[in-house]
Amino acid sequence: MADKLLSRYEELKAQINEHNYRYHVLDAPIVSDLEYDRLLNELKKIEADHPEWITPDSPTQRAGAKPSEKFEKVRHPAPILSLANAFGADDTRAWFERVKKLDDRVERASFVVEPKIDGLSVVLHYHDGQFVQG
Repeated sequence: MADKLLSRYEELKAQINEHNYRYHVLDAPIVSDLEYDRLLNELKKIEADHPEWITPDSPTQRAGAKPSEKFEKVRHPAPILSLANAFGADDTRAWFERVKKLDDRVERASFVVEPKIDGLSVVLHYHDGQFVQG
């Protein structure tokens, strides 16, 4: 049983790494975001049950892909946070509760929450109504 699960674990790592490459480098994904998340969640569950199997090549040990070199690095005045995988209102509320524990001022803050379309984040900066960076 453990051998079969270990084989599945190795298979998932290879599949997800291939999907990451196709998505981030080739810009040619072959699975939906939902299917990708299902595979990644299966991998995370196996790793939670068998942390001794985790290796540096696991997709859970990296975030995204190597950034394109055609863009300059930008230092943001505040961290750009993500909801991770919030699939509904309950996940969003849970995220809010976690953030609130970090800083109680969050409770008085306003938020805009929008669906994540294809995994790309864009931060635009305007000064006196003029676009200056994005």
